[in-house]
Amino acid sequence: MTNSTDDKLGRRSFLKGAAKTAAIGATAITGQPSMTNAQQTDSNEQDHDHQAIPSDIALRVKALETVLVEKQMIDPADIDEIVDTYENRVGPRNGAQVVARAWTDPDFKARLLADGTEAIGEMGFLGAQGEHMVVVENTPQVHNLVVCTLCSCYPWPTLGLPPRWYKSAAFRSRAVIDPRGVLKEFKVIIDDSVEVRVWDSTAEMRYLVLPERPDDTENMSEEELAEIVSRDSMIGVAKLSIHGANV
Repeated sequence: MTNSTDDKLGRRSFLKGAAKTAAIGATAITGQPSMTNAQQTDSNEQDHDHQAIPSDIALRVKALETVLVEKQMIDPADIDEIVDTYENRVGPRNGAQVVARAWTDPDFKARLLADGTEAIGEMGFLGAQGEHMVVVENTPQVHNLVVCTLCSCYPWPTLGLPPRWYKSAAFRSRAVIDPRGVLKEFKVIIDDSVEVRVWDSTAEMRYLVLPERPDDTENMSEEELAEIVSRDSMIGVAKLSIHGANV
């Protein structure tokens, strides 16, 4: 059995080699040789048309993908399909439909709040990263905020891919310590009389906020209502008006 030092050296060597492979791939794509930071800065000053080499993390991701594809452990087409689904076809659209249905169907709303997984499943919006769902309702007395303090657990089938700020260390820590302050930075001012509840998503359980229905929407159809529901309102960092903006 190898010791931990050998394991670390092995992993470091693998990542270094993989990153080099990705850099070579980037060179083949961009037509530009790999450069040190100083060389790249100097080159950019001379010719702003040169394409910058991807960041270190992007190189690592590309390197790992290259290795897995070469070993036939993944299919690039499958990756493209997943990314397209969550970036373009899902986004927050599914969640918005859930919210609009709850606003217009009291029986569905009751089922949604009692068992989010089952009710969302009725609409066909369960799946990987969203197998177990809890829906919490915003009211004039309670405002809900969702965070993942450990990493970035997030309900992909209903909200798509998580926004960058949701994954940041600052949001993950401060949302628990100072939720009102965080909400204020999102231009959401919560009155002192309103209770703020913070829900910590995990690998086992994801949360979805049911926003308050805006005023003057009584005559809007379910489809029209879905159009004004924003992703941020279903995380709890936005309130809705008839135009879908913070109020």
